[in-house]
Amino acid sequence: MFYKDERLALFIDGSNLYAAAKSLGFDIDYKLLRQEFMRRGKLLRAFYYTALLENDDYSPIRPLVDWLHYNGFTMVTKPAKEFTDSMGRRKVKGNMDIELTVDAMEIAPHVDHIVLFSGDGDFRPLVEGLQRKGVRVSVVSTIRSQPPMIADELRRQADNFIELEDLKDVIGRPPREDRPDRNVQQEDADA
Repeated sequence: MFYKDERLALFIDGSNLYAAAKSLGFDIDYKLLRQEFMRRGKLLRAFYYTALLENDDYSPIRPLVDWLHYNGFTMVTKPAKEFTDSMGRRKVKGNMDIELTVDAMEIAPHVDHIVLFSGDGDFRPLVEGLQRKGVRVSVVSTIRSQPPMIADELRRQADNFIELEDLKDVIGRPPREDRPDRNVQQEDADA
């Protein structure tokens, strides 16, 4: 539940929201997302958290990061760390939990309601701490994917759980397809 006169802040765990939307078969239109929450209350800040690979000449997330930065989002990034796991696979790690937590606690005295876009159970103590400061917390994720993308303890702690799939018609768009696949599909259609 939202009140028109309440001060809102959005906290978007970029990789978590991306994975949840992908599991439901759609992409997030961040312009529509921002507009939706501006409609629901007085949006003071929309934070977006992501780790970036420093060494790559081109990162697929770079255009999104640039667009968000120029369109009213507060970007919080840090270099991702690359490592090789025990099976010899290249992995990337870029946890932004601490940055998000510190920013949420700092802004808490200035907002009435925080909307957290993440299903990560590690955020349960953050939600509890914000609630002790008198801030209402809504969590946006999904239970409709297999497996569910939200930790049960986070969902129980939140004042309000918003099912991401219920926002699909408001903030979603069809997933982008890679150009080569589109050409293959086109050839199949012409045959």
